[in-house]
Parts: sequence; C-alpha cells; structure tokens
Amino acid sequence: MQTRESNRILPAALRGLRHPEQGWTHLWNLAYLGFLFVPVVPSLAESPHMPFAWGPTLLSLLLFLPLFALGFSRRASGISATVSVIGMIALGCGLLPWNAFSNTYIIYAASLIGHQRLPLAWRWLLLAAVLGIFCALLLSFNVPAFVAAITVMISIAAFVGNHYQAERERKRAELKLSHDEVRRIAAFAERERIGRDLHDLLGHTLSVIALKAELASRLVSRDSAAAQVEIEEVARISRETLDEVRRAVSGIRNAALAAELASARLLMEADGTPMDIDMQPFALPSETESALALALREAMTNVHRHAGASRVQISLTREDGNAVLRISDNGRGEGIRAGNGLSGMQERIQAIGGRLEINAQRGHGTRLVAVVPIENAT
Repeated sequence: MQTRESNRILPAALRGLRHPEQGWTHLWNLAYLGFLFVPVVPSLAESPHMPFAWGPTLLSLLLFLPLFALGFSRRASGISATVSVIGMIALGCGLLPWNAFSNTYIIYAASLIGHQRLPLAWRWLLLAAVLGIFCALLLSFNVPAFVAAITVMISIAAFVGNHYQAERERKRAELKLSHDEVRRIAAFAERERIGRDLHDLLGHTLSVIALKAELASRLVSRDSAAAQVEIEEVARISRETLDEVRRAVSGIRNAALAAELASARLLMEADGTPMDIDMQPFALPSETESALALALREAMTNVHRHAGASRVQISLTREDGNAVLRISDNGRGEGIRAGNGLSGMQERIQAIGGRLEINAQRGHGTRLVAVVPIENAT
C-alpha cells in the first residue's frame, strides 16, 4: 500500500517540476551538482584538507534527486519543501567528511529557503543559522577558508535570486486573479446594463399592448371595425418592440473586448509597458466580438511572455464593412509563437469569414491584424 502511494507521489512531483512557461529547461539547475566533483581536480586532489570519496558522493546524489523533485516541484506543499530543505542540509553536513564540496547541497537548500512563504526576516535568520553551522563544520574539518567564503556568497545569491523569482510568480498569480475579476465585473456590469435597457424598453410597450388588447376584446361585440383597428395596432406595436429588442441585443458594444482591454492594461502596467489605444465605438455581433476578444487576449499574453516590448499599440476600426483589430509591439519580433493560442485564434477568425495576418520581423516587433466582416451582420 505504501509503495503504491509513493509511486503516485513521485510522478506527481516530477510533473510539478515542469514550469508552465519554461517547460523542463529549469532542470539545468541540476548541472550545479558538478561542483561536487571539484575535489577531483588534480591541483586540489593532492591536498589533505580536500577530501573526496566516490562511494559516499554517488550515494548522496541518489538521495538528493528525490529531495530536489520534492522541494522544487510547483505542487510542493510547505511540509514537503521543509522536508526537502532539512534533507539537503543533512546531506551537506553528513557528506562533508568524504567531500569538501558538499556545500553544493547547502547552496541548493539556501535557494529553496528563498522560495518559502515564511516572513522574509525568518528566512534570513534560517539561512544565517544554516550557514553558521555548516561553516563551523568546515573549519572543524580544516577545509580551506575559501570554501566557506564560496558557500556564503553563492548561498546568499541563490537565496536572493529565488526570493525575487518567487515574488514575481506570486505577483503573476495575483495579476491573473485580477484579470479574472475584471472580466467577471465587466460581464456583471453588462448584464445589469442589458437588464435596465430591456426594462425601460419593454415596460412601457408591454403596458400599451395589454391595454389595447383589453380594449379590442371589449369592442369585438359592439364595434368590430374599431376592434380590428386596435388589434392591428397591437400587431404593429409588437413588431416595433421586437425590432427594438433585436437592436438592443445587437447593440451590446464590446463587452468582452472591454474586459480583455482592461485585462491587457493590467498586464502591461505590471510589465511597465506603455499602451496606445484607439478603439472606435461601433456595434459588434456577439460571435465577432468573442473572436476579436480571444485574439486580443492571446496576442497580449504572448507580448507579455515573449516580446520584450517597450510599447504596444491597439486599435479597432471599421473599414469597408469590416471590423479591423490591429495589435503591434516594438519587441523582439517573437511575440506570437505556434502553440501559444495561434491556432485557436485563426480557427475562430476564419469560422466567421475573417482572416488573421501576422507579421513578425526579428528585432522590429510583431504586428497582428484581424479582419472580420460585419457589414451584413445582424
């Protein structure tokens, strides 16, 4: 039973090591394990104060890899990360009699401490305690002082770097929640507006229809001609009301686009990237608006992740019976990549008779143009 459970936990931890944006590339951090073999360098191997033994070192590697998967997984809980930190510290201290560069494991532990959700002051105290204990052990084994200096400097650098990386990831998660909240509020506000418009539109006309229908029913037995006039009036008002309701529904303007535009503003503000926006006000069919909103969302997400732009321009215009959405940036020219929503954008735009044009020039930014016909849309 325990074996089956552990078999489920380990693959889950390995899947959690895959970064949503960087994929498996961050596993290159394991390359730093090569420092464990620095004492093998001939100029150092001759020193009696630079011990190295193959057996304990290789055994420590086998013990370290599960700790790395457990601690650095995106799915890691506070408990699993704590277990990983303790295990790495134990490996670093325990291997010291057989490997002068067991400080490698202490540096990994320091970087993991930087990721923790403890208050920053507590993390600094924990790091100081770990480094103090390990450096004392180094000196007790007569390991050269430069090893202790390297341990302290690299551990602090790893701690600070991972602290700021964790802060960026937390801010990104908060920003995503802000985007979702903007869309939710925009949708709620639009529903409120539609409700008010329909209430104002239908409240009076339905009252008139009810009165005329009642009047016609009373006139049927006394004056059929007058009753016929009232019935025709009811039919006319009903047709006009239906047309007005259709116009009200088709006149829902850019609700999804407004939400995505607000979301894009938040995203670019977080990046410190100015935006130039020119959105002409005109009615869009709901399907067209959804397709253009998707194009805007995917384009801005890719600008945020890949473009490295210092300015973004967005415009929506009506040209020759078409709605034309233009999004351009002055980034690296890699803002739109296959597999990042491009296929979905093209399919949605083409499904409503439109076309999607992308022009990316390395070093000169990316320009996306979505053209959708709206001349005959109702």
